[in-house]
Amino acid sequence: MALSHPAFSGVSRQDLGELIEELAPRWEAARESGLHEKRGGARRRTAGAGRKQKLVFVDRLLVTLVHLRHGLPHAALAALCAVDRSTISGAIREVRSLLAARGFAVPDRPGLRIRTPGDLFAYAEAEGVDLRIDGTEVQVRRPRAGRPGRKAFVSGKKRQNTIKTTTFSDGQGRTLFSGIVRPGRTHDQTAVRTEGLAEQFHQHPTVKAEVDEGYRGLASECPDQVSAPPKKPKDDAPLGELHAWREPRRRQSSRRICVEHTNAEYKKWRPLQRYTGRREDYAETHMAITGLVSDRSARRPTRRRTSTELMPLRQTAC
Repeated sequence: MALSHPAFSGVSRQDLGELIEELAPRWEAARESGLHEKRGGARRRTAGAGRKQKLVFVDRLLVTLVHLRHGLPHAALAALCAVDRSTISGAIREVRSLLAARGFAVPDRPGLRIRTPGDLFAYAEAEGVDLRIDGTEVQVRRPRAGRPGRKAFVSGKKRQNTIKTTTFSDGQGRTLFSGIVRPGRTHDQTAVRTEGLAEQFHQHPTVKAEVDEGYRGLASECPDQVSAPPKKPKDDAPLGELHAWREPRRRQSSRRICVEHTNAEYKKWRPLQRYTGRREDYAETHMAITGLVSDRSARRPTRRRTSTELMPLRQTAC
């Protein structure tokens, strides 16, 4: 099927094969469970009897990946597969939830995945990984007039209706976790406190992180663990003080910029550039896409830290 090409699906053929092996049994188990509940008991005919499926699991996975990668409408995918639009909608709804539940790949640890912030901090503490934390926004449709909470999605930064998420990466920009979805009006620091990230730092005192100005409150609460940019001197400050501020700020920004590149990887997927679907489904869509991105980023080799100790190449005679 042409949709299996990486240009359409957004994943390599190797990753596609691994996804099929991983998700096909889960999808089949969920389908059998749904049929059992619908029948009210065990099946009366052998497996395979009855009406045939219009889309097998591989086709369902492909149309879901194409929809997540390019944001094609369900009607367009239905025309490509010669099925009804409702069939495509049901397939995307089923497979998207399976992709979102996968979690995030762990670099250098095949088979292990991070699913919660608790898993993330436990991994960072065990492996000695310094985290990079940053928030990102995606524009969404404006709620209808008269609906409660309509102003909650208006971002004070972009002056648009957005949904925010928080991204965690390592020092190489590899995705470790991305989630904590909230309306665009919610500040990054507020999201940190409501999701209990400050408590995670207290429970894992060896975990360190680099953040931007939006998390200065977290840096003030955990000064030995969280590093924020230094405060800018006043306008009437001496020139030497201004120069002394710029260099530490540049160094901190250089250490933190990799998480900005991580967020840029997500923006290559159309729904995370501007989301036009239901806002209630955004969290699941975001987790599904970022989990797929983490599969690729986790394969990047870990950079070896070169030793600064000088070692003689050969014995020299005095």
